[in-house]
Amino acid sequence: MSLNNQNVVITGGGSGIGAATARALVDAGAKVVIAGRNLEKLQSICDYKPESMFAISADVADRTSVEHLFSTAQKQLGSIDILINAAGINVPKRMMHNLDPADWDRMMDINATGTFNCMRLALPQMRERKAGTIINISSVAGIRAAALGGVGYNASKFAATALGISAGDEEKEHGVRITNIYPGEVDTPILANRPTPVTDEHRAKILQPEDVATTIMMVLQLPARARVPELTIIPTTQSFI
Repeated sequence: MSLNNQNVVITGGGSGIGAATARALVDAGAKVVIAGRNLEKLQSICDYKPESMFAISADVADRTSVEHLFSTAQKQLGSIDILINAAGINVPKRMMHNLDPADWDRMMDINATGTFNCMRLALPQMRERKAGTIINISSVAGIRAAALGGVGYNASKFAATALGISAGDEEKEHGVRITNIYPGEVDTPILANRPTPVTDEHRAKILQPEDVATTIMMVLQLPARARVPELTIIPTTQSFI
């Protein structure tokens, strides 16, 4: 499947996996809107190919903000062919004994409900065209709960996982493909919220955002007859048990 002239919305596009995927997509000929809360950061990413990349400030946890994102993206690009949900957060105090209820709410709002908010607005036009692809960047924490992610992050990612699987099974009848991707450790800004600082040596051994972007591109370039419901990618050094 050619990605030339495909219209794409990426949440969490200001850094990490979202930014790396945006660059890969415009290199393949797509037109991309990147969304996030930090407009200045988004605009700096768009400097890579300003003729093909556009920044829109949005908070995926706020439904009014998401509505503005999609209405503006459609005015800018036209119909949306691809949605990539890459927005996500974690917090330093993430264990059951020290997790702030407000942090629990925020993780659920962004990591799970934010994905729902964006899918809900992208799907109607995809159903109408009987074509479209949605990729949700979940986490191995969404299929195997472990202390590394923390209770709130794990729960939010399990919710996002169930959302993607359930919606994917429904929407396949309308020609829409939905894929959950479960990365292991990736060297992105979310590591700054680890309870224990991550060393440069450790960062060098784990996945880079471009590795996940390459995985996303593989899924997107499959023919319309092929659907990948779930896909896991982890560092060679990371255990999957």
